[in-house]
Amino acid sequence: MTLSANCYHCALPVEKLGLFTHLVGGLEREFCCFGCQTVCQTIYNSGLQSFYQKMPEGETSTPPVTPSDELSSYDSDEIQVDYVDSLAEERTIHLLVEGIHCAACVWLIEHSLAKQSGIVSAEVNLTAKRLRLRWNNTATNLSTLLRALAMIGYIGVPFDPDTAEDALAKRHRGLLYRMAFAGFAAMNLMWISIALYAGADQGEFRNWFQWIGCMIATPTLLYAGYPFLRNAVIGLRRRYLTMDLPIAIGATATYCYSVYITSTSSQTGDVYFDTVVNFLFVILVGRYLEAISKREALSATRRLLELQPKLATVIINKNPKIVPVRLVKIGDQVLIKPGEKIPVDGSILDGNTAVDESMLTGESIAVAKVAGDNVVAGSINGEGAITVQAEQVLRNTALAKIVTLMEDAQTSKAPIQSLADRVVPWFVLITLSLATLTFVYWYQTDFEIALLAATSVLIITCPCAFGLATPMSVAVATGVGSSRGILIKQGAALESLSQVSHIVFDKTGTLTDGNLRLVSSKTVAGLSDDELLQLAASVEQHSEHSIARAICQQADERDLMLSPLLEFMSFPGEGVQANLSDKQVQLGTLTWMNKLEVSGIHNWHSEIAEIEQQGVACIFVAVNGRLAGLLGLLDELRPEVKSMIKALQQQGITITVLSGDRTAVVHAVTADLGEINRHAEVLPKDKVNVVKALQSQGDIVAMVGDGVNDAPALIQANIGIALASGTDVSIESADIVLSHNELNKVLEARILASKTLRTIKQNIVLSISYNIIMVPLAMMALVSPIVAALTMPISSLLVIANAARIRRLFER
Repeated sequence: MTLSANCYHCALPVEKLGLFTHLVGGLEREFCCFGCQTVCQTIYNSGLQSFYQKMPEGETSTPPVTPSDELSSYDSDEIQVDYVDSLAEERTIHLLVEGIHCAACVWLIEHSLAKQSGIVSAEVNLTAKRLRLRWNNTATNLSTLLRALAMIGYIGVPFDPDTAEDALAKRHRGLLYRMAFAGFAAMNLMWISIALYAGADQGEFRNWFQWIGCMIATPTLLYAGYPFLRNAVIGLRRRYLTMDLPIAIGATATYCYSVYITSTSSQTGDVYFDTVVNFLFVILVGRYLEAISKREALSATRRLLELQPKLATVIINKNPKIVPVRLVKIGDQVLIKPGEKIPVDGSILDGNTAVDESMLTGESIAVAKVAGDNVVAGSINGEGAITVQAEQVLRNTALAKIVTLMEDAQTSKAPIQSLADRVVPWFVLITLSLATLTFVYWYQTDFEIALLAATSVLIITCPCAFGLATPMSVAVATGVGSSRGILIKQGAALESLSQVSHIVFDKTGTLTDGNLRLVSSKTVAGLSDDELLQLAASVEQHSEHSIARAICQQADERDLMLSPLLEFMSFPGEGVQANLSDKQVQLGTLTWMNKLEVSGIHNWHSEIAEIEQQGVACIFVAVNGRLAGLLGLLDELRPEVKSMIKALQQQGITITVLSGDRTAVVHAVTADLGEINRHAEVLPKDKVNVVKALQSQGDIVAMVGDGVNDAPALIQANIGIALASGTDVSIESADIVLSHNELNKVLEARILASKTLRTIKQNIVLSISYNIIMVPLAMMALVSPIVAALTMPISSLLVIANAARIRRLFER
């Protein structure tokens, strides 16, 4: 049996060899504790043993212990309501996971949880150390999944923004402490270097000064340089080349050479302790600036989270009581005083005010609100006190959904990022090869020149910018978009939208304002207009379709009594049918009426044509197989449509309009839009076929819609865009949501996507250009290690700064 001094799972020292051993993969392995042994057994029993090949050695953590009863408490709906998206059968929660270090951790967590029954999805964000967990609560419970997570050595706790902010601040402090230590050491070493350069290197104090430099440089390398050394060693043990490896080799090689010169009291060689300390300090400064810049670029999400108040004033038994906002339930009455942030989505029961919604809508002018109007969480109440009935709370508010969309977009990958992902691993290998070649070449001339030149090559190269090129740009773009009412669900949507060649618009509710108005009606002899409207409204009373809303609203204004509804049936794109006591009533299109062979229609062709030429859509009502009349509904174009279509066409984009209305109506409504493609009398199932046909011609297609029947086409299109005023189904199916319900945001989204993709490409070019220029200079021994350390962070900082320009470019 071969004994090891380190734990096979966590790589910590084993205090008592032979105490915890287990046969793993045919070999007997040592463990530091029973917890690590159990975790390893669980990993192998789950068929996930390749984790140890993917895992940089030493990166695993000792499995923390969480009491079983504490985990069980998370199954309570009273606790989950604060953290899950809903208390439905399928639930989603964001967990902050301690112990995530690298991609191998991500792989292990996702694959291990995927094997649990009842799990729907598990997605880990390595950067934020967050786990997005979705499960079926009838098949399993949250505590079971948390235990499964703990069994492989990770503890997950419900994500809380305040906790996450504290953890981020702690990481920044650690980086700041190392930077400060290196800076202090660099300043002290400067005096030693000045003494040596001033002549002490020739006298009796030469070796004494060198040992002082060694005593300062040693703790600096071990403490300030620890992250670089640790990551490099771990990577080498697992045959994994990390970005920190060239830095570690350069610093260690220079340090070891200097120690050799010092310990041998050589009178010819020079020491470079100041070089080691200075370039560690400069690199840490660059890393710290990167961290601050990243945090600032991602600040849009943090600012939105800050809009959510922590407390709310709930009226209980007619008395106001201040409670944590997490305790507010749907149906509660919430008192909002002047100047307070609104904690829930809801409708005003009492009071008038003006509400500042600028952080959510971008509109600087406060919106007047009276009883019956809706308000959203995060907006600020004006001068009047109002009482609001809570309709959506916590994670179901519009504010929370916007934050979720932004977080999903910032963690997703655009296709162009795959280029960077493929390049980075090879980049390190190429760097090591060039450094070796440099050393071999200059070694024939002078060992010190060879060492310094090779060190400069190792330090000056920077693959970090490749990794930052896409995510930084996407993070800034999603933040800019959210402030303008453009909610981008995933980074890939930006790349797709920038390449779109054809945009397909649904007409009703998208190009038009969706506020259908009943402008005319025609009945057969013996039936009044009110009777016809009463029949139509009775059939449509439970429908959410825009036609149904227009008809029912008119019936309500006329105080018409609706009949009980029996055996309702819907025929998408054609009409609806229901039984009203002894009558069977159909309401729908002319095509459907002809299909049903409704009698009496052929006498109305001239009247129908005259109405449709005015852009008015005709809805026909039949009773017991005979035509009873028609209702004329007008839906006007949004005021911004004409200019938006023209601007898109100037960018070379082809426009197509789809509508279920008859050809005459579609042409009349869109007459002012110029040269566009029009498809009339299109059934919902045929919309997706139109998109497929355009794609088969080589077009990259965007679909813009707002209704249930647009959902399949939104999914089929290369990029789906939905108006927030639309149904939940269409919004879920879209890649981009326009939260302000303003169609001209399509043009803004297109401009934002184009500028973002251009910035991503610029960032990649910047990173490549930097290395093409600087690496040859370092190989020619024209760049010292100090200068290399100064210039190394430049490419990353340039990428971050260039990504930040997206905001300014978009606002021009």
